[in-house]
Amino acid sequence: MNQHELANAIREQCGWCERLGSPLYHTLLLRIADDIESSGLCWKVLEPHSSDPPRSLLPLRFLGAIHRLVLEGQLPDLARFYPSVGGTLDPDQTWTAFLRALEQHAQHLSLPATVQTNEVARCCALLPGFLEIARSTPLPLRLLEIGCSAGLNLRWDRYRYETDRGAWGDGDSPVVFTNAFTNPPPEFDVPVSISERRGCDLNPIDPSTEDGRLTLLSFIWADQTERFHQISKAIDVARQVPASIARAGAIEWLESELATPRPGVATVVFHSIVMLYLDHDSRDAITRILAEAGARATAEAPLAWLSMEPGESETDVHLTLWPGAARRRIATAGYHGRNVLVSSCDLQPLTEPRP
Repeated sequence: MNQHELANAIREQCGWCERLGSPLYHTLLLRIADDIESSGLCWKVLEPHSSDPPRSLLPLRFLGAIHRLVLEGQLPDLARFYPSVGGTLDPDQTWTAFLRALEQHAQHLSLPATVQTNEVARCCALLPGFLEIARSTPLPLRLLEIGCSAGLNLRWDRYRYETDRGAWGDGDSPVVFTNAFTNPPPEFDVPVSISERRGCDLNPIDPSTEDGRLTLLSFIWADQTERFHQISKAIDVARQVPASIARAGAIEWLESELATPRPGVATVVFHSIVMLYLDHDSRDAITRILAEAGARATAEAPLAWLSMEPGESETDVHLTLWPGAARRRIATAGYHGRNVLVSSCDLQPLTEPRP
């Protein structure tokens, strides 16, 4: 991308930050875009990355790199304006401090290769699907997550979901979601047993290390303190609940994991905001692999596919149950997992034949 194209891409991301409630990043990205078009310091830093593919989300990688330095205590002047470390928002002073920090670190600023987020609130959007799967079969769930980053969402059952009509999950969990549903929530009287937690990612993060913790926190938008503290608590949960994360692409990993049915468990393949980063051929391949595995599924070895991906306005949550089920939308939700609107879901138990 040339300067003008990069500036436009940054302004597009700026719009998303505004819609998703980050005035800090909205303001910074506006200033960064202007600085790029005037061949300023931001352009000098980002020019070597200007040919990176759009899916790499260069604007968020740039802000993530700066946020990490703030979290590491290397930018105390900028930290005064970053709420994630106790700072106070001040758009004009923040930009001045941002440029000063960039001047100090421009020559050795290391941008991460990809954006790695584990938005644990997305578990609220996925919860109706997980509970529907558990309701439909008496078998324990074998969880397989693609694009799982650090695998925080593989621990979804160790979080607490509370509404004014009931609650589900670990009552002692430090991760508590309240009022995430905009309509009556799903029936919560569903027991869930997890037999296995596995995931894959091209660049997995180990949440048990300090480096992994800082990497995850750096990608949280610095003025969204609720998300920031929630991720911190989810990292604590992950350190207590084991999960196996493979460094692998989704296609080859799914082909291996789904090669043969696994009797005695309900295999659940799930993902949230992953397809956005894949090309058309890769998305088609994943759909094909799941369909082929679904054709091999039985009542003793069922398969479910649960996804949360961009829809018309926000995100759509879809669920397929095999053997014999059609894919259907079961909920919509905001990109960060809130405002979950559950659709009517009348799926039959997997032990019964399906037309």
